[in-house]
Amino acid sequence: MPISLHYSPIVVSDPEAALAFYRDALGMPVAQDVSSGGHRWITLGEPGSAQIVLSDPEAGRSPADGEALEELVVKGALGPWVFATDDLDATFAKAAASGAEVIQEPADQPWGPRDAAFRDPSGNIVRVLQS
Repeated sequence: MPISLHYSPIVVSDPEAALAFYRDALGMPVAQDVSSGGHRWITLGEPGSAQIVLSDPEAGRSPADGEALEELVVKGALGPWVFATDDLDATFAKAAASGAEVIQEPADQPWGPRDAAFRDPSGNIVRVLQS
C-alpha cells in the first residue's frame, strides 16, 4: 500500500507576508486560500504533489499553544523546510531580490546537493536545492 506526503504545515506570523515570499519569491502556485474565525490557511504547491499550508500560530490551536509556536517560529527553531528546483541560481536570485534574508548563497554541499538557504518573513529557515 503506497503512502505519500500530501500537506506539510508551516506556521507563520503574518500569512500575507508569507504568501508574498512563497508565491512571488519562490514561485509556488496558490491551490487554496481559506479564512475562518479570524485565521487563514493558504495552501501552495503543484496539484498532485506535496503542498505546504501556511497558517498563523493560533489557527486551529489554543492560545497557549499558539504563543509557544510563535516563540519557536521567531527563533527559527521549526523546520528547516527543504524545497527543490530545476534552476537554483534563478530561484536564489528571485528570492534574494524579494528582500528575503539570505542565510547561504548557492553552494555545493559535501553530502550531495547544491543548495541555498533563506529565512521567510516569519523567521522560518527555508532551504532550496537543485533537483
